[in-house]
Amino acid sequence: MNTDMSRDWIVPDWPAPPWVGALFTTRAGGVSRPPFDSFNLGDHVQDDAAAVAYNRALLAQCSGVEPGFLQQVHGVQVVDAGQVQGCAPQADACFTQQPGIGCTVMVADCLPVLLAHRRFPIVGAAHAGWRGLADGVIEQLHARMRQTLVAQGRGQDAGSDWLAWLGPCIGPTAFEVGSEVRATFVRHAAAATAAFQPGAREGKWLANLPLLARQRLQAMGIGAIHGNDGGLPWCTYSQEQRFFSYRRQARTGRMAAMVWIRDGCPFSAV
Repeated sequence: MNTDMSRDWIVPDWPAPPWVGALFTTRAGGVSRPPFDSFNLGDHVQDDAAAVAYNRALLAQCSGVEPGFLQQVHGVQVVDAGQVQGCAPQADACFTQQPGIGCTVMVADCLPVLLAHRRFPIVGAAHAGWRGLADGVIEQLHARMRQTLVAQGRGQDAGSDWLAWLGPCIGPTAFEVGSEVRATFVRHAAAATAAFQPGAREGKWLANLPLLARQRLQAMGIGAIHGNDGGLPWCTYSQEQRFFSYRRQARTGRMAAMVWIRDGCPFSAV
């Protein structure tokens, strides 16, 4: 990666195989003007189109892969990034087995979740706001990835074969939600009560998105979960100089989490 352009970006600290590449961009670098300063990757936030195109080209240059962007709608649709290159499909998760394609999700408070298999070359990314998380976007992504491996005769895996990385998102001291949001998660699993603390206003709760995602991943049998632990350094709302935050400032930019398979991966993807 070009360290001059990406010195502030986050490279996941997870025990992924050497053929897996991943990153999370920050506000640093780029050419967008305030309030999108400066490395905005969102083409739907009223930023200058030329600036966004330049920033996206920089992302491709620095990572060495072509990012595959989505039209995110807080849903659970999953697509094969290799089959939709260049068309930005409406979806909130994607996966690939092809080297050189970056599974990419954009965020500005929602939680990005990256998945990778320890033994076989398959990676994926999910955009998990509270709606997508509650509706099962992570489960849908994992299911599609597993189905792909099964179709190739590679389906004898276990939870220990999978790795997850959680990127920055709005933190548990800043994410205030209504009682209906809490009720949605608790109906799914009683353990979700641990992810909500009473807010300052009656009927409001502070939600811990990373903990809710960890619970979902653990219920799927994935125990190797890295990244965001709910601490303040991961909070997009609180870290104003480093991260965009829609809740802090509605007219703002978007960051990206991206995962890919490096060229020269020693395993065949088919």
